[in-house]
Amino acid sequence: MAIHPQAGQLAPHTSLVNLPELMTAYYLKKPRVMTHPDECVSFGTSGHRGSALLASFNEDHILAITQAIAEYRLAQHISGPLYLGKDTHALSEAAFQTALSVFTANGVRVRTQLNGGFTPTPVISHAVLTHNNKTQTDLSDGIVITPSHNPPEDGGIKYNSIKGGPADKDITDWVAKRANALLKGNLHGVKRFSIEEIEESGLVEPFDYINHYVNDLENVIDMQAIANAKIRIGVDPMGGAGIHYWKPIAKKYGLDITVVNSEVDPTFRFVPLDKDGRIRMDCSSPYSMQGLLKLKNDFDIAVGNDPDYDRHGIVCAQSGLMNPNAYLAVAIEYLAQYRAQWPKDIQFGKTLVSSGMIDRVVNGLGRRLCEVPVGFKWYVEGMFEGSMAFGGEESAGASFLRKDGTVWTTDKDGFIMALLAAEILAVTGKDPQTLYEAQVAKYGQPFYKRIDVAATSAQKSLLGALDANNVTQTELAGETIVSVLTHAPGNGAAIGGLKVSTENGWFAARPSGTENVYKIYLESFISEEHLAKLEEEAKALVNKVLDN
Repeated sequence: MAIHPQAGQLAPHTSLVNLPELMTAYYLKKPRVMTHPDECVSFGTSGHRGSALLASFNEDHILAITQAIAEYRLAQHISGPLYLGKDTHALSEAAFQTALSVFTANGVRVRTQLNGGFTPTPVISHAVLTHNNKTQTDLSDGIVITPSHNPPEDGGIKYNSIKGGPADKDITDWVAKRANALLKGNLHGVKRFSIEEIEESGLVEPFDYINHYVNDLENVIDMQAIANAKIRIGVDPMGGAGIHYWKPIAKKYGLDITVVNSEVDPTFRFVPLDKDGRIRMDCSSPYSMQGLLKLKNDFDIAVGNDPDYDRHGIVCAQSGLMNPNAYLAVAIEYLAQYRAQWPKDIQFGKTLVSSGMIDRVVNGLGRRLCEVPVGFKWYVEGMFEGSMAFGGEESAGASFLRKDGTVWTTDKDGFIMALLAAEILAVTGKDPQTLYEAQVAKYGQPFYKRIDVAATSAQKSLLGALDANNVTQTELAGETIVSVLTHAPGNGAAIGGLKVSTENGWFAARPSGTENVYKIYLESFISEEHLAKLEEEAKALVNKVLDN
């Protein structure tokens, strides 16, 4: 994909999302579920996402999804409060109010941010887990209304189970099936309250998410080390849900934190255009992060996060924005060495499409690696029970255990990954990029690439059905193929695609669970030329499947 000529620049006013048009579409457009599959409810790796303008995320969707979740809770005897959060996308506020109307009408207690405001994804996970740690009979779950880093016109909703993290496929399949049945039945069976009935119900419980989360951070991050080292931290919230958390963090722990942009605007006009010329609040993109990168020399460590704070972007003063895979490798090595209370046989998790550098680092430490399919839901069980120390995704999302080896969150946490970068610098005296360069010197230089290609639903289905029989050759880019995977070695779960590896390279192909694209991931430990050869042969294989 060619880089857009305006990538890294602010969007012209004329290209910003038309908020009145978007909100009108949310309430008036109706999904044509009988004839348009793309307008049905579909849970990908991070919930149901879409745009009101395309009739793929509208009030009818939220009415159906939340009614289905209310029925699921009842069937599973989940009687505790539901922790409900929202990010700063325009559609999130509307969907939040729709969700409140359905849950209260179904008799569900709902905990929302005290005095209104936004609630990040990891904060919901943390709240669910700390609540359920204290009870066996009043279990809670959570919902975050967010499309993560998606463009301003998008909306999203994801359901977190009683274990705090993304609900597993069995649950989301049931919810999606029931929601689509409600949509096909013109929403007969959906209960909802008016604004007055919501207020009179007494079921909405204000909750101080900010202090509940902030006051517990010292149990997962060495905040004292950061304070003692006087690390200067720059933060760009990117207009996201964590905007009101950084000042309380700085005040409680005595940290030197500067929020470089405190603006919230649902058009996200202050976020530079991504590589394709669209506004996308992707803190792993050097184009979207241009605002913070220009200020990198003002701080020892600078960090950015996406709107719901389940992703992190780490900016080092000398080198700029770190590659997400590189930071995962450094974080794992540091935590393995500086979390003395963690069991030595504990697992470190990576997705199949994350860098092979992680494999080499974990093996070099003599630790256990667990390789899973794409989606943070695959880490939930291990982190919940304390057998998985760290779970990371190549898309700049990760979380890890408390210092004592117990669960912190079972969803991605951009706060702790950002603060960990400051801890690493404070404790080692070296920033994460410097430590990564030492890993490269020891384990080799990886060349990594991801390609997104537009795809229809039918094409995505074909790619999701790839198997070992699609690979007939014995060599890939001049090396002998050593493995062809359709299931993850860490847990035996289906990849929903294919991964082919040699000694010094690999590629994986899979359809996106949240966008109309398919993705090819490639990595070489030899050279850029070898990476190009991998790309050529991977594309040929995928095209062969699509042509059949």
